[in-house]
Amino acid sequence: MPLTNDEIARYSRHLILPEVGMEGQARLKQSSVLCIGTGGLGSPLLLYLAAAGVGRIGIVDFDVVDASNLQRQVIHGTRSMGVRKVISARERMLDVNPFIRVDIYDAAFTSANALGIAAEYDVVVDGTDNFQTRYLVNDACVLLGKPNVYGSIFRFEGQASVFNYRGGPNYRDLYAEPPPPGLVPSCAEGGVLGVLPGIIGTIQATEALKILLGIGTTLSGRLLLFDALTMKFRELKLERDPASPPITALIDYDQFCGVPKASADHGGREEHPGSTGAFRRMTTTDVAGRRAEGWRPFVLDVRSAAEAAIVRFPWADALIPHSEVAARLAEIPKDREVLVHCKLGGRSAQACAVLTEAGYDAVNLEGGIVAWARDVEPGMPTY
Repeated sequence: MPLTNDEIARYSRHLILPEVGMEGQARLKQSSVLCIGTGGLGSPLLLYLAAAGVGRIGIVDFDVVDASNLQRQVIHGTRSMGVRKVISARERMLDVNPFIRVDIYDAAFTSANALGIAAEYDVVVDGTDNFQTRYLVNDACVLLGKPNVYGSIFRFEGQASVFNYRGGPNYRDLYAEPPPPGLVPSCAEGGVLGVLPGIIGTIQATEALKILLGIGTTLSGRLLLFDALTMKFRELKLERDPASPPITALIDYDQFCGVPKASADHGGREEHPGSTGAFRRMTTTDVAGRRAEGWRPFVLDVRSAAEAAIVRFPWADALIPHSEVAARLAEIPKDREVLVHCKLGGRSAQACAVLTEAGYDAVNLEGGIVAWARDVEPGMPTY
């Protein structure tokens, strides 16, 4: 696949690098990369892979662009709000470089489709934000023999590595087991400095290009740690774990990571991993309807003080971060139902599990204050 005159002009700064040259650029043109996620990590990654001339790029995402994405997901713009992320990303990538092919998969990456999608690409890049999909990406790459370029971010810190490359370690050698559910908040709950995914995503793009070109030394066998507050990089050595069981098939990753699921078998109650009991859950419209009829439970907000400063229910009775609920039970009355809420419903579910085990009648507000703003009071700010 020789380069055209237009491509030679476009990639000229690559072509004069002895490590790339005409041969290397032609190799990129014939190469393919699959990116799981078009969010904070995927945005810079996809833009730079497109600009570099990777011939075929696949993107997997099932979300739409909203205002909260634009602080860090720079591949999308204000005009893309409400648009499917894969469509928004493809349009921007082809504007950067019309000489590439962009395949979109407007769907969740699951055990049912992962092997079929990833099999078509040379390198897989993990731009996800949850443990279930990270383990799925890892296991699919191991089964298919594909390099997995990993990155993760939280607040002011990021990590990057290359897994399953030339006999090197994979993600399970770093994290054999997932953390307890809810121990590590998502970016939606814990926040993230907007520029941080730009740094980590660009590192991932660099590693992907080095793998495709066969140049340099990759992060295989090394975990790169970055702290934006101190502007320091650290590095940890990774090795294969000889005791790690072989990966032979894809599994139920929600179950593996202990993600709670609502079940009709429990009469509308939601079971939480590690809990000996179950707690009730109610939708925002159900709660609004019951409040209109005079229902007055004790309302417990388990978010942080910083979140409450953005928006809060004026009828909330107490603000206790979810991690402190167990130690502050004396502040919560036992003679009333306790309606617990957070931003999206995850941290409040953890608090409900603690309260239920302590003998409280706890109710989780499904979808949290964000769902309330969407379904009940559209004038409320969201974040």
